[in-house]
Amino acid sequence: MKKTLLLLGFIALKFFLQYILIDSGYDLQRDEYLHLDQGKHLAWGYQSVPPVTSWISFLIALLGNGIFWIKFFPALFGALTILVVWKTVEELNGGMMALVISASGILFSALLRINTLYQPNSLDILCWTSLFYLFIKYLKTDNPKWMYGCAAVFALGFLNKYNIAFLVIGLAPALLLTPQRKLFVKKELYLAALLGLVLIMPNLIWQYQNNFPVLYHMKQLTQLQLVHVDRFNFLKTQILFFIGSVPVILFALYALLTYKSFQRYKVFFWSIIFTLGVFLWFRAKDYYAIGLYPVYVAFGAVYLQHISQTGWKRWLVPVAFILPVLFFIPMYGVVFPNKTPEYIMQHQEKYRQLGMLRWEDGRDHNLPQDFADMLGWHELAQKVDRAYAEIGEPNKTLVLCDNYGQAGAINFYSKKGIEAVTFNADYIDWFDLSKEYAHVIRVKEREERNEEMRETSPYFEKSVIADSVTNTFAREFGTTIFSFRGAKINVNKRIIAEISEVKGNR
Repeated sequence: MKKTLLLLGFIALKFFLQYILIDSGYDLQRDEYLHLDQGKHLAWGYQSVPPVTSWISFLIALLGNGIFWIKFFPALFGALTILVVWKTVEELNGGMMALVISASGILFSALLRINTLYQPNSLDILCWTSLFYLFIKYLKTDNPKWMYGCAAVFALGFLNKYNIAFLVIGLAPALLLTPQRKLFVKKELYLAALLGLVLIMPNLIWQYQNNFPVLYHMKQLTQLQLVHVDRFNFLKTQILFFIGSVPVILFALYALLTYKSFQRYKVFFWSIIFTLGVFLWFRAKDYYAIGLYPVYVAFGAVYLQHISQTGWKRWLVPVAFILPVLFFIPMYGVVFPNKTPEYIMQHQEKYRQLGMLRWEDGRDHNLPQDFADMLGWHELAQKVDRAYAEIGEPNKTLVLCDNYGQAGAINFYSKKGIEAVTFNADYIDWFDLSKEYAHVIRVKEREERNEEMRETSPYFEKSVIADSVTNTFAREFGTTIFSFRGAKINVNKRIIAEISEVKGNR
């Protein structure tokens, strides 16, 4: 009973923290709008992600599409991650001290930041942690049901985010270096692999039918974002994710090589090395690897409990528990969007030292990229609503945006029932061409506002700049809203041609 109450206390604190770590002045982040719109267009796959997030978005819509529920699910997955680590410690025969060390290490970590955003990352980390837990169960019992459980969790993780494939890529060579290589001659491995393949097959079929958009997405990611990834910074950032638990993780790696009770789990020592090596080779984003670490916090906590029975080593337990809390306290006011943009501007050096002002373009900016991506959206939607209402013919008006963030934010905040679209991301498949459009509201990034008026206005009777985003802290600052009325051309035909051209280039 005492253990259960303690676990519930950690989970309750987890939910409480998740809801106070975002200042009310911030909107949702651009990716969240896309994921919410995917729930309106259920499919077995999308341009950038597999289908699971859309299923959750569909459920959120049924619950009213409110901010509470949007933030609830990533918080839930974070809480479940604590639960799985807790069960992992119990499986490794850890007692109360090990449970407290591991729970505090997971609670006061980068997961608090990850779990504030409605993205596939929270469930991805839960799936990594759960798969490792089930694999430990299999290594301990040799019961095939746990291998099939691994396959099911892998399938869920794969249908949530393809990132979990790196877990398998890192685990396979690690098995070859340990006595667990005998697994490769056991039929349950191949039956489990077959089960996993069957479960993910609908998505693979969708990928095939749509010319494997995931490959195009990875190509774009590599050319526009991953090219800026510095491998040294990747490794440096790994330390920050669970900075309060770094000693615990190091104890885990040592124990996996030396502690007799962990000998059957030595594969985990090699797994982290191979997996990080693969991430480095592909210049992956640093947060892709976060799912690796929770299981090592569990191993380290159990080993710490074992060696801290007598003498000065008894102090290792309270230190291991307190360190995550001590690191969290100064981080509380920096790494979370719980401070206003004005505050961040006044303390920029602190943010710069932590590398938080570096965006995906490789340059430093005034605000962290995720924070800037949580500003200006509500303003944009309100101003588009006004321009939309002024035209007065909703069934003949198309709202066309430059990127998925703009389209998704307008759809989320609009009071006029607007269904904005863009040629970007999944929205290219969501145009309603059953309507004959005579007017276009064009939302354009500020760099191209002059060209837009010059190139598009000749095709309409009336062309005006309706408004723009004026929040200087927003990543979308200067985004311009054009109102083009009375088309002189067939707008639908032009849209169809543009869709064909974009898809043809993929």
